[in-house]
Amino acid sequence: MNPLTPSPLKIILAMAFVVVCWGYSPTGIHIGLLAYDPVHLALLRFLIASVFMAVVAVVRGIHLPKLRDLPLLFALGFFAVSLHHVSINFGQQGVSAGASSVLAQTTPLFSTLLARFVFKDRVSVWRWGCVMLGLVGVVIVVAGDHGFGSIDAHGLLILLAALSWSLYFGLQKHHTGRYDGLTLVCYTVWSGTALLLIFLPGLADQVVNAPLRVQWAVFALGIFPSALAYLAWAYVLAHVDLSRATMTLYLVPPTAMLIASFALGERPTLMVGVGAVVVLISVLALNLERRSVVQVARA
Repeated sequence: MNPLTPSPLKIILAMAFVVVCWGYSPTGIHIGLLAYDPVHLALLRFLIASVFMAVVAVVRGIHLPKLRDLPLLFALGFFAVSLHHVSINFGQQGVSAGASSVLAQTTPLFSTLLARFVFKDRVSVWRWGCVMLGLVGVVIVVAGDHGFGSIDAHGLLILLAALSWSLYFGLQKHHTGRYDGLTLVCYTVWSGTALLLIFLPGLADQVVNAPLRVQWAVFALGIFPSALAYLAWAYVLAHVDLSRATMTLYLVPPTAMLIASFALGERPTLMVGVGAVVVLISVLALNLERRSVVQVARA
């Protein structure tokens, strides 16, 4: 084995760390919403993440961005941080942590739609079928969370967050190759946090009045899912093929449901479970098709 190549155990542990961190996020958001409104929760979470990333940047050293790249970096921050997390926070006011984690996994389905209608890529019949199947799963999850009569905009806001994440990945894929992973994560977090500063008025009062349990939950949100998980994910992607690495993300929804069951007492309904399976099968099938295309192209 190359001495510069990490052991498989280190990579597996990094993958497991990412899954647990992102699996905790819906539960942390639900606890945070007990004392913070959605916009202030997003801002405080990423103020904490920004400070942490600043320390990492000083220790590791990153390059200053080029002036012409600032609009792109702020666009990445808007879609990956500002819009994504504000939408999730508002959405989780009416969606359980488990259902939210499933709906957030629809990002690849939106990426397919963006590839066809925005970036004008060709989309196969197989991929269209995966999108349709995924949308059926989404309807089942949203309806099964609180019943058909309770379907409202909250589930749509989680889907908006997934769409925002897809736009972030699309921009990153088509327009960024000039920065390493750490540098790009830092500037994305900082620019997204800067955009959230419009919600600064009133934050101090909520910080002072929030219970200690909520404070710890928000602090954990800022450090683990918003900072350390991204660094661990960049480490994984540096040593593992993207299509193979993303397979581990299918463990995020069941992990989120398990954490929510202990921390929040949530018990997912049978329909949510069925919808989760349908959504994850559609996304898995989508990635398997992409992987086969890559293998054929290499051959």
